[in-house]
Amino acid sequence: MTSTTKSDAATGTLRGGPRRRRVGTGGGRGAPLPLLVPALIGLAFLIVPLIALLVRAPWRSMPEQLTSAEVWQALRLSLICATAATAVSLVIGVPLAWLLARVEFRGRGLVRALVTLPLVLPPVVGGVALLTSLGRNGIVGQWLDSWFGITLPFTTAGVVVAEAFVAMPFLVISVEGTLRAADPRYEEAATTLGASRFTAFRRVTLPLIAPGIAAGAVLAWARALGEFGATITFAGNFPGRTQTMPLAVYLALQSDPEAAIALSLVLLAVSVAVLAGLRDRWMTAG
Repeated sequence: MTSTTKSDAATGTLRGGPRRRRVGTGGGRGAPLPLLVPALIGLAFLIVPLIALLVRAPWRSMPEQLTSAEVWQALRLSLICATAATAVSLVIGVPLAWLLARVEFRGRGLVRALVTLPLVLPPVVGGVALLTSLGRNGIVGQWLDSWFGITLPFTTAGVVVAEAFVAMPFLVISVEGTLRAADPRYEEAATTLGASRFTAFRRVTLPLIAPGIAAGAVLAWARALGEFGATITFAGNFPGRTQTMPLAVYLALQSDPEAAIALSLVLLAVSVAVLAGLRDRWMTAG
C-alpha cells in the first residue's frame, strides 16, 4: 500500500469510516427469466384491455356520441355528485383522520378497521347497508322521514351519500398518513403559546397537511366519480336524477356498445388526469 493510499484511508477513517461504493438495485444485469415472463404477462393483463378500448373506440362518431343530451346530463350529474361527495368527505373525514392520528383511545384499531372497511366491501353490499340504515324503513331513515320528511333513497342526495360512503376512506387514509408523518411538536408549541387545540389545528396543522388533504380529496373525487354498485342499489338508475356516468355506461352497453365505449373513454380520460395530477406523490420514488 503506497503512502497516498494510506493517507486516503486514514482520512476516510477520520471522517466516519471508509467510503463505500453505492450499489444500484439493478446491478447492471438483466432480470431472471422466471421473474421477467410473469411480470410481462401481468403488464399485458393490465394494459391490453385499455388498449383495446382505444382501438375499438368509434372515433368518427365520437363527437355525436358525446354531444347527446343524455351524455351531458349524466356527465353533469356525475361531476356535481362527485364534488358534493368529496365536500362531505372533507367536512367529516378530515376530523376523523385527525382523531385516529392524534388521539389515543381504547378501540382505536377497531375504529380504523371499520373506517377502511368500505375499501374492501363489495359496493353492492354497501348499497344494501345504506338501504337498511338510511332507507325509508331503515333504522335511521325512518326517523329522518317521520321527523324531517327527508327521504334519501332514489334521489340525487342518495347518490351523494352512496358516493361519499365508498370514497371517504381514501381521504381518511391519506390524511391520517400525512398527520402521522407531520411533527406534532408544532401543535404542542402553539398550545403552549396560548392557542386552543382547535386554533392550533386550524392555523398550524391544516397548512402542514394541506398536500395530503389535496391528494386524498382528488382520490376520493375520482372514486366517487366511478362509483356504480352502491349508487345503483341505493339511488337507482333514473335519467336526470340518479343516472351517473358509470350507470349510463352500463345502460348503453345493453343497447349501444359504441356509446358505452365512448362514455368509458370519458371516464378513462378523467382517471388519467387524476394520475397525472398525483404523479409527484404516487408515481415517483425517492
